[in-house]
Amino acid sequence: MGCGDSKQASQPSGGKPAGAGNRSAAVSKSLNLRGVLEQTGDVRDFYTFSKVLGKGNFGVVHLVHDKRDSKPYACKSISKRKLVSAEDVEDVRREVQILLHLAGHKNVVQIYGAFEDKSYIHLVMECCAGGELFDRIADQGHFSERAAAEVMRTLVSVVNHCHTMNVIHRDLKPENFLLSSKGKDAVLKATDFGLSRFFKEGEPLDEIVGSPFYVAPEVLQRKYGKEADIWSCGVILYILLCGFPPFHGDTEKKIFESVISKPLDFQSDPWPKISEPAKDCVRRMLQRDPKRRATAAQILQHEWMRENGVASDKAIEMEVLARIRKFSAGNRLKKEAIKLIGSMLPADEINGLREMFMEIDEDKSGAISAEEFAQALRKKGNNLPEEDIQRIIRDADIDGDGTIDYEEFIAATINQNKLEREEHLKKAFEHFDLNGDGMISHDELVQSLSNLGIKEEQVKDIVKQVDTDGDGSIDYNEFCCMIRDREL
Repeated sequence: MGCGDSKQASQPSGGKPAGAGNRSAAVSKSLNLRGVLEQTGDVRDFYTFSKVLGKGNFGVVHLVHDKRDSKPYACKSISKRKLVSAEDVEDVRREVQILLHLAGHKNVVQIYGAFEDKSYIHLVMECCAGGELFDRIADQGHFSERAAAEVMRTLVSVVNHCHTMNVIHRDLKPENFLLSSKGKDAVLKATDFGLSRFFKEGEPLDEIVGSPFYVAPEVLQRKYGKEADIWSCGVILYILLCGFPPFHGDTEKKIFESVISKPLDFQSDPWPKISEPAKDCVRRMLQRDPKRRATAAQILQHEWMRENGVASDKAIEMEVLARIRKFSAGNRLKKEAIKLIGSMLPADEINGLREMFMEIDEDKSGAISAEEFAQALRKKGNNLPEEDIQRIIRDADIDGDGTIDYEEFIAATINQNKLEREEHLKKAFEHFDLNGDGMISHDELVQSLSNLGIKEEQVKDIVKQVDTDGDGSIDYNEFCCMIRDREL
């Protein structure tokens, strides 16, 4: 899904989408979107809603069609119930402003409308139906340094555009670059500007935001600027060339320690076969001192990055593509299995956890919001920063609705040794093994995980990630190793 624009959103061929441009604003004063997008009326008067494309912390993304010409768009519906603070409201308003501000670049998704009703803010955006960047790359039969350079030119050109417009993205990662269509001529689009900020030179930011693998060291030190985006691009390039991230660890803490101090590895396969100009480009982007790190404009002029530059068309090893696919597949099966085990535990196994949940859930809604969680921590004298609270909620939020329900709470808090007990593992395995043949097949996973909105292609990736013997299904030993974070 995506969005983007400056004072007036550039429109797709065939005229403006429904509801655009010619109506007085009907968005609430609380969001102060008047003058940002001139929209009014009920979004369903103009668009027909169909399937869910994705879910996030604040809401859901639907495929919608313009009622006039049936053209597809993506509608990001943000639950107003989740906007618990003035900062949340400001974040939504800022995201719209930034998307409008950046419009006109062909690789930034476009925003076409903003609507508000009693329960939701609806942002109608360009639909990117081609899937994620890494999935497209992994499906290719041939991938080369030249192809990697072409991808990176697009990414860095978007970053250069952002920085020229005084915007820092702050969450650059492969999942936030989508293809406009399934076709070979699909255009790569930057999406998800929810963490983006306007910046001024010489005025550093201090929030720790972003995704662990891609976060720059100066972000962890709470003093950073636009250079942090270049670091994230460098991590993406490193993965494109070898199939795994340069800085990793078993926990978020270990990943961050690696980001701060681990030397770049250019000795492991396939790096000896990667060209020196490619390595030089990576080094310039992953320079730990942000003052010495190359700018977006400088990277675009690098001999390896330039169009018709020195990047070779020689195929990179197929193993790299396999690694990229495995790396990009989120292991949703493990999260769902842990949640299932938590629901099976008898009362004495989760002694105190139910009471703790009920104490935190003050409005008795059956789900804990970020605000309720923060209040509970404050009562116990623990004042975690807002971004840490949001991260804890996000990590525990299995179904992606932005809150933690009782089962998710139990899954997040039960002891690991209880998870690993044989009787619990066996029951969880049997839940997914629908026909009882001792193997979890692709079709059984599709059926079991369909309620989470997981697509069939994602199920294939999950099977490949867990299926260590390569027989196309998940046996009991493989399932147990997944839960225990071990290799066979």
